This record gives sequence, structure tokens and C-alpha cells, in this order.
Amino acid sequence: MTTVLIADDQPLQRFGFRMLLESQDDMTVVGEAANGAGAARMAAELTPDVVLMDVRMPGLDGIEATRRIVAAGGGTRILILTTFDLDEYAYAGLRAGASGFLVKDAQPEELLSGIRAVATGDAVVAPSLTRRLLDAYVHHLPAPAGTTDSPDPRLAALTDRESEILRVLGQGWTNTEIAERLHLAESTVKTHVGRILAKTGSRDRVQAVILAYDTKLVKPV
Repeated sequence: MTTVLIADDQPLQRFGFRMLLESQDDMTVVGEAANGAGAARMAAELTPDVVLMDVRMPGLDGIEATRRIVAAGGGTRILILTTFDLDEYAYAGLRAGASGFLVKDAQPEELLSGIRAVATGDAVVAPSLTRRLLDAYVHHLPAPAGTTDSPDPRLAALTDRESEILRVLGQGWTNTEIAERLHLAESTVKTHVGRILAKTGSRDRVQAVILAYDTKLVKPV
């Protein structure tokens, strides 16, 4: 059973999400929050598998709430809800540690499959869209604290092949494209990606892509 916390400042929106989620045999809503502060507090208390997080809420917004939940170090995953697919809030949410985002007018099936994917550790953003988001907004946000021109220690443990694969992940390549273009079996690519996540401490593929940008393995076009 996947446990979900809904964070949205609109009561009708929360009601709609709850009705949809609780119609599923494998999901249960453990709580609702009307703002980011409530979301962070309830996530700590209830330890849901997934937080469905609106980003534009009064007081503490969904970005800071995401950052606090991720920093707490639990297993809770964040799925950002945003109004537009290319949205600076979506990018900021991913950089804060969210595992993906969906637009609010997504089909119910997309929302449900997104929650299930995030709950199992996958990321819910198409690689090409991640790349477009990063290219669009990476210029406008401050660099992570401690960023310098020296080699990033998070990359030190990577082999040459893993560094190459991290670079093309940042360029938006899917596992299938990596396998075809680098002449590898897709299972081998998956193994490399898993090792990259483990060695760099990335929660999922999206975080690895952001790491590739932050460490300048990939630069915005």
C-alpha cells in the first residue's frame, strides 16, 4: 500500500486528489496539508511514501517544504504539481530534491502512474523535458553552496565510463539511446546508472542530471 500526503492550499483540489487516490486499491491518503509548513511537519510525523506537493502555497512554499523533507533524510519522495510544464518552480523543486513533477491538468492515469513510479524510486520527468527545464532556468538560480572550479568530490569515485554516462544523462539521453549510441546492452546501462546514483548519493535519475549540470559536466545550451 502506497501512503500519500497531499499538500495543496486549495481545499477542492485536495478533495479531488483524495477521491482519486482512495479509489485505488494500492493507495491510501494519510493526511492533507494546506501549506508548506504543514506539509513538512506532517511528512515528519506520518512518513508517507509520497508527498503530492503543490509549489505555490502561502507562507512556506512547496519548494522549501521539499527541501526540508528531503534534508530530514527519510524515504519520503516528493512529486511536484505545477501549472506549466516549463516552469521555474518545477525546476527549483527538482533541484530541492523532488523526484519528479506533473502538471496539474495531467490525466488521472498519469497522476496515479506517477505516484506509483516515485514510490518505487523512479523519477517522473521525461529526460528531454528535464534537459529543457535545466537549460531554461539554470542561469537564473544561484549556484549550490560551495561550488568552485575545482573537481567535485562527488565525481571522484566514478569510472571513466560512468562519467561518460552521467554526461549523456545530463544531455537528456534515455537508457535505450545510451545503449544504442555507446554500443552497450541496455541492462549494462541500467547497472551503470545504478552505480552512478549510489556513488554520487543521487536519490534518482533527475538528481543525477542536476548533478551533471552543477558540476559542469554538462553546460546549458
